[in-house]
Amino acid sequence: MDDQNRNLILASVLSFLVIVVWFVLFPPPEPRPTENVENVQSNAASTTNLPRVGATSSVTPDEVLTTADEAPRIDIDSDKLSGTISLKGGRIDDLSLLGYKVDMDEGSENVTLLRPIGQEGAYYAVYGWASLSGVEADKVPSPDTVWSVQGNTTLTPRSPVKLIWNNGNGLTFTRIISIDEDYMFTIIQGVENTSGTNIELRPYGLIRRTGEPKDLKNFFILHEGLVRMSDETLAEDSYKNMRDYEINERDRTHADRIEVTNNGWIGFTDHFWMTTLIPMPGSAFRSTAKYLAAADTFQAETVLPMVSVSDGQKTTVQSRFFAGAKEWDTIRLYEKAGVEGFLDSIDWGWFFFLTKPIFFVLHWLNHYIGNMGWAIIGLTLLIKALLFPLAYKSYVSMAKMKELQPQMEKLKEQAGDDRQKLQQGMMELYKKEKVNPASGCLPILLQIPIFFSLYKVIFVTLELRHAPWIGWIKDLSAPDPSSIMNLFGLLPFGTPEPGSIMALLFLGILPLFLGISMWLQQKLNPAPTDPTQAMIFAWMPWVFMFMLGSFASGLLVYWIANNVITFSQQYIIMRSQGYKPDVFGNIITSFRKKTKGEKG
Repeated sequence: MDDQNRNLILASVLSFLVIVVWFVLFPPPEPRPTENVENVQSNAASTTNLPRVGATSSVTPDEVLTTADEAPRIDIDSDKLSGTISLKGGRIDDLSLLGYKVDMDEGSENVTLLRPIGQEGAYYAVYGWASLSGVEADKVPSPDTVWSVQGNTTLTPRSPVKLIWNNGNGLTFTRIISIDEDYMFTIIQGVENTSGTNIELRPYGLIRRTGEPKDLKNFFILHEGLVRMSDETLAEDSYKNMRDYEINERDRTHADRIEVTNNGWIGFTDHFWMTTLIPMPGSAFRSTAKYLAAADTFQAETVLPMVSVSDGQKTTVQSRFFAGAKEWDTIRLYEKAGVEGFLDSIDWGWFFFLTKPIFFVLHWLNHYIGNMGWAIIGLTLLIKALLFPLAYKSYVSMAKMKELQPQMEKLKEQAGDDRQKLQQGMMELYKKEKVNPASGCLPILLQIPIFFSLYKVIFVTLELRHAPWIGWIKDLSAPDPSSIMNLFGLLPFGTPEPGSIMALLFLGILPLFLGISMWLQQKLNPAPTDPTQAMIFAWMPWVFMFMLGSFASGLLVYWIANNVITFSQQYIIMRSQGYKPDVFGNIITSFRKKTKGEKG
């Protein structure tokens, strides 16, 4: 065998090994346990009994209890968000996403994003002031200050709410909270000074999260934890990394500070949801990530520059808080509105130069087609069209190689065990017929990063979550739920959980189609002359079928479509080159020979 043929086989085997190693080291994540889902649902339900501020009530600090659960609340009511804001600290700490369910079961609860203090996994945002001079620390609003409501008592996209607190020493603090039609809160903090002295303050915002999320996936391909942008520099830290921060002497805890000079934001990202503190564009601020070990609490902070307020003057400071789903359209609109680099909050990974454009095209196709499954097939057609010039050369070479198969077999018989003679004979044959056996390597190698990029897109992007295709495929981000072991649902028993060892045996319809499509495509390619190599290549379609059976359905749709298109292109090109492959006839002939015990 010559070096070029060896390179071709090496490239194919390496492609196979890359997929195998990927599957072994980074298998698809196990689904969230049922008990965690129940926790989310119970947490969501428990907030409905928290006390509200009535439409006609006038609440003052003296009239409320100081515990978090008993503090009055104002409602949040929009098309995408539902929840409450506690008057204790003005905390945004009870938030559900109306457009997203925990799972696809009938009657499933909405996804709960934020939870109040006192509940498992408390997760909330709060704003306040740090005193620098002219006022005592206990005379500025803190996370435990109980505010009064002035005017409207329900937060909607059309009606903001205003909180007010007087410190009794000539300072009146206000906080106006508004919300848009999506997931962005705007917070305007104000202070009016009639204390008789000048004061200096620093406004801040913080997000506090108790413990790691219960549904943390800990999957290599996905980032969950701290995410922040600091003057065009994106940084991501897992919860584990936050625990390993060095002790900061000023903060007296594990902390990582960054002084942002112009633009930035900081927050926490889950698989599909996110909370982010966003100072106004062009604002300098201190971006701090903390881990409070005593309370097992993670914290993200923005501390804005000092504000000086002279006696008889007042001032306001504005910032924003994102709390919601990482919808590509929505995130992109916020980025266009000035939130620099906000699209990078979606975890595009190392191949961002591929994943971003791939998702952009996929999203664009889905906009016009209205179905993500068909959009994936449309994306496959576009990718194959872009790679067609390279594929054409490869298929022409393979057609010639297929025609040379009988001559190669004769050379093999003539050479016997003399491998050097066989290699020399094959090289002379390739030169005579002007065939390059390695011409098929480049299309194969290009498919590897495209495959991984699409896998990343399907796994991390919200738009594929619970996206149906046809019939039994209700969620393209989940494995094919059908199974050959229960005759695809005809027998009265279910299938193992995706990601388990047993799930490898319970193949669905899509994995079967994948194996068959790879097998048919292989029949058009010239078979290796070495028996061992031929056996390895013969097994590859069925190994891939089992190996990828538990991968996302959307990924299998792409691969099947890719195989079908490749088969069609190769078949047509081979015929155009004068070679007329009779794939199905060869399969039948081979089957008959084997049943009769004949060789070949």
